[in-house]
Amino acid sequence: MALGSASRYAEQPFVLLISDRPSERAALERSIALVMDCRAVDAGAALPAERPHLIILDAPPDRALALETAYRTAKPPVPRLVLARGERPFPMGAHLRVLPATTSRQVVLANVFALIEEATRSAKMRARRLGEHVTGATAIVADLFDSAALGAGLQRADIDRGTELVLAAVSEVGIGAWLEAVWRHDIGVYQHTLGVAGHAATFGSQIGLGRADLDRLVRAALLHDIGKSRIPVDILNKPGALNAEEYRLMQRHPDIGATLLKTQGEFEPEVLDVVRHHHERLDGKGYPDRLAGSAISDLVRIVSICDVFSALTERRTYRQPASGPEALAIMVEAQGHLDPDLLRAFAPVMLGSDALAA
Repeated sequence: MALGSASRYAEQPFVLLISDRPSERAALERSIALVMDCRAVDAGAALPAERPHLIILDAPPDRALALETAYRTAKPPVPRLVLARGERPFPMGAHLRVLPATTSRQVVLANVFALIEEATRSAKMRARRLGEHVTGATAIVADLFDSAALGAGLQRADIDRGTELVLAAVSEVGIGAWLEAVWRHDIGVYQHTLGVAGHAATFGSQIGLGRADLDRLVRAALLHDIGKSRIPVDILNKPGALNAEEYRLMQRHPDIGATLLKTQGEFEPEVLDVVRHHHERLDGKGYPDRLAGSAISDLVRIVSICDVFSALTERRTYRQPASGPEALAIMVEAQGHLDPDLLRAFAPVMLGSDALAA
């Protein structure tokens, strides 16, 4: 079960009440509706696609446990109130409250209203922090590109801070909310850089990378297109296909970026590898070095997938963005380009938690 992401919120927050007790469901729905919109469904019915503000589970033990388990990993977290039956234990968690199903309606409502209040405060705090993280990361990426364009040195401390901001935001609110916040700003190559970094943070976390490797992956994603700082803006922003000369110039950006970073001597070989080789293909038809197969590192393969997915699903002046499923279908069909095993692992991560699942 995939829970809708931040961009699929309903216009108004709502409580989702899942119950197999019609009379109790109707009574709770009427009372909750006085405070917040309440959508009540039977325990076996289809669930709303939009993300709820709070979930109340009043269902047989097996069904309640299955639903609670499905919602537990949602980002941002969705508070859940379980009206438990029998002795079946529920995993403890910061966003889970469990009451016996025999609890009086008055006590249940008191808990519901308290959870609504807590969730509202938490949502406002998350929105404020997310805005700060996106603003900070955007400023850092803009400074990096400006410095690179002017031939000035890149500050490693700034890059590390940008990495921390991306990881913190995606960990707290998920990739969907991160992308929604990034996409509010028409910031061209910066927007793409932040999108790739967000996807890399999400995918790297899901496949179990350790913190050092995850930092290196996100750092590489933030820098992967730094060579575009030396490409003329009219080519970068051209609202249509590039001609042959423009395309040859655009193909130089991986070499330009890697050379730029190498001259500073502060970046790991793995990061330089990503910057230079993120447009290589497994079949050897990529650029700039026509690497093939095992010559392409795992880190490069991961960033390449995030790069292509981001590019396909972003706004462009000359086309509409692809949906997540459409983008993945295009990537799967492009045989010989991307690592098929990593792509199989990437797909459920994006479709399970992403704004692009629809």
